[in-house]
Amino acid sequence: MSRKVVLTVGAVLRGDDAAGPFLAKLLQEDPVDGWEVVDGGQTPEDEMAVVRRMSPDVLLVVDAAQMGEEPGTVKVVDEECVARDFLITTHSLPLSFLLGELRTCCQNVVFLGIQPAHMEFMGALTPQVEHAVRRIHSWLKTGGDFGASETSQQVV
Repeated sequence: MSRKVVLTVGAVLRGDDAAGPFLAKLLQEDPVDGWEVVDGGQTPEDEMAVVRRMSPDVLLVVDAAQMGEEPGTVKVVDEECVARDFLITTHSLPLSFLLGELRTCCQNVVFLGIQPAHMEFMGALTPQVEHAVRRIHSWLKTGGDFGASETSQQVV
């Protein structure tokens, strides 16, 4: 059986940037068979050693990403697009660097972006993004395989 890990990224005090930590909470409260979760929070690079030790076959990285879509849109995004098109400013290292490093220990790294509505400090998670996170959790529970999704395509 392949080892699969969800690495969530985001800041709980920045509105829709809390999408990743909210998914981590859902996965801890209602685990999905075959998936383990690591909550990377605002500094996911701090969890790189944990992920390296786990050495997953599939690593799903989930974070809010400015993609110019409707709030709550969920897409698999390739690493080049993350580096070129998405400005993710709440993390101490560029996410493209993190993804590149994780590729050295994981067979398949998939970045799943969730379009936020807002990321203001002390803002709440919007209903659209909360619904998107719940769809991701449901998709995982029903055997969803994000690695098989087309790059830069809406998946759930």
